[in-house]
Amino acid sequence: MTQRFRAAIEAAFRAGGAPASVPPLQHTGDGDLPSVFAVTDLAAETVGAAGRALARLAADGGALPAVTVDRRLASLWFRWTLYPSDWRLPPAMDPVAGDYRATDGWIRLHTNAPAHRAAALAVLGAPEERDAVARIVADWPADALEAAVVAAGGCAATMRDLDAWAAHPQGRAVAEEPLIAWHDEASVDPATDTIDPARPLAGIRVLDLTRVLAGPVASRFLAGFGADVLRIDPPDWDEPGLVPEVTLGKRCAGLDLRREEDRTVFDRLLAGADVLLHGYRPGALDGLGYDPAARHRLNPALVDVSLNAYGRTGPWAGRRGFDSLVQMSSGIAAHGMARSGADRPSPLPVQALDHGTGCLLAAAVLHALTERRRGRVMSARLSLARTARLLVSEPPDRPTADPLEMRPDDLSPEPEQTAWGPARRVRFPLSVPGIAPCWPCPAKPLRSDAPAWS
Repeated sequence: MTQRFRAAIEAAFRAGGAPASVPPLQHTGDGDLPSVFAVTDLAAETVGAAGRALARLAADGGALPAVTVDRRLASLWFRWTLYPSDWRLPPAMDPVAGDYRATDGWIRLHTNAPAHRAAALAVLGAPEERDAVARIVADWPADALEAAVVAAGGCAATMRDLDAWAAHPQGRAVAEEPLIAWHDEASVDPATDTIDPARPLAGIRVLDLTRVLAGPVASRFLAGFGADVLRIDPPDWDEPGLVPEVTLGKRCAGLDLRREEDRTVFDRLLAGADVLLHGYRPGALDGLGYDPAARHRLNPALVDVSLNAYGRTGPWAGRRGFDSLVQMSSGIAAHGMARSGADRPSPLPVQALDHGTGCLLAAAVLHALTERRRGRVMSARLSLARTARLLVSEPPDRPTADPLEMRPDDLSPEPEQTAWGPARRVRFPLSVPGIAPCWPCPAKPLRSDAPAWS
């Protein structure tokens, strides 16, 4: 088991004011995800970081309990948690999305969102048909196509190797960023209420503006320990292949922040929130009139935690991105291809950048809530690209392992009655004495609840 991830994560939280004394963390379970990178170690350590932050909040200044993470179950949670009974999940990816060979290498197109798909197809002049797209991409240089798709408002990433990313202006910018960027926003009176140690987030309101996938992973974790999570989506957004996976324990509403009446509702929700979790590109909320100063005028005690794809500095800070694209840009897919001898990009076996960042987001929220009880209001910023740098900091020289297969006892014995039908979840990988995860409602479609706090 690597200690490098744990040391880096502990240092990131000490930079945010966490004490040197932290809850003990131990691992159980067997098996590793098949990758030349230490993906299972990353899963165990980031889940453990969220667990340690939860234990510290629940202790509220008292004795810190030990935290245990099952490495096997953590790996499975990084893969997929929901297994339907007698119904099927829609595919997670659009048929056009994927890796294509260009004239000088490989490029990945991300086309799940209709607007992103339309942008890529318009640049290519291609019909919505994978073989036709492949024929046209084959005549493009990868970097030129990446630039054209991004300029059109789409999402694409050229496959670069680790050295090329380290030399790239954005790679250099990400290397200079902290794993978690903390900022003190305000001071408030220290808390005088007591925390329910069995349900430490009871009464905490989380306004969740995140989508695919890290942010929803974070808010799902928070909901499991008592937070009232209200997810807000715009009228035209959907992710049918992922919604049953990530809406567990949440209420889901819709607002259009371009409409004055919806902005009034949003202002009220923001004023009543304890936590704002968002994943917009830098400046996007500012353009809607909700820059950091405006958010804190509405709610001076707000814990503001955000993420983006490619980091907060550098020429790509405002670029749209997803886990699979960052894996292509940052050298992960190329290194997997080179080490495995494959003839095409070989990404991680799971969306580990999303899930790892999601766990760190949850840990950042929990740490900031702990600090707020002491009178300190903080914000935190993370990125998928910075999590990728954490992953590759462990020398990627391990052989691939056999696939980690599901076992019958990996699934919870109790079914979840989702809005689409019954299903079972993988058992939760985290154990903190006296605190059992419990999600108050099953997974449901987007915009199925009123935009109001419980």
